[in-house]
Amino acid sequence: MPESSTLLRFAGKTAVVTGAGSGIGRATAERLAREGARVIATDVVNARLDDLVTDLAGLNIVPVPGDVTDRETIAAILSAANGRVDALANVAGIMDGFLPTAEIDDETWERVMTVNVTAVMKLTRAILPLMLEARSGSIVNVSSEASLRGSAAGTAYTTSKHAVNGLTKSTAFFYAGSGVRCNAVAPGATSTNIEAPFRSQFAGERLGPFMLANVPPMATADQLAAAITWLLSDDSTNVTGVILPSDGGWSAI
Repeated sequence: MPESSTLLRFAGKTAVVTGAGSGIGRATAERLAREGARVIATDVVNARLDDLVTDLAGLNIVPVPGDVTDRETIAAILSAANGRVDALANVAGIMDGFLPTAEIDDETWERVMTVNVTAVMKLTRAILPLMLEARSGSIVNVSSEASLRGSAAGTAYTTSKHAVNGLTKSTAFFYAGSGVRCNAVAPGATSTNIEAPFRSQFAGERLGPFMLANVPPMATADQLAAAITWLLSDDSTNVTGVILPSDGGWSAI
């Protein structure tokens, strides 16, 4: 069933959402805006942000097109924030073609690690001083079911999402007691427009039986946005350092 909210938990607050042009990022940006936030929405595809602004006319969406791996994009996000960020949702991410270790090419490895890990760290690092000065802020990183097992994706993606969990827990530890929290949501299969073709016959043969037998029904982006916005909100002020599976029970298998 669709996830909906009539709350205004983010009234007067500023939120940053990466990957906001589609999928989980768009659903998160929309929910935050409908709950009263000024949303700085960034995406590598400018047309997606144009559609977001058009579709959510009347809500407070500030589009910042660009690649979150670029320092210029991070600078533009900080400029749009105007000295205040209450919530950060690091959603942008890419897949790896399900390539196993022996078949990973350098370009795939480096791009996946850059987008899924390094960009998350750099944007978080840039925004943390604002939150620490305000002694308030919540960060949510989008991890993956692949961060909890080895049988959900290729090696590069799996490694990157394990790293996101480590970044999340380390950040939560260092800033516990400062008013700044950091958590992660680990989605299972989710209906988005991210393409995830198998680029390896061996991987398809190896992973296929596990996925057919164990993967629960696909979740919606709205369901993931509900979990993300809960962790970003003051409803979860006693929660930090948590990796929250939102996977239909996959992690319980």
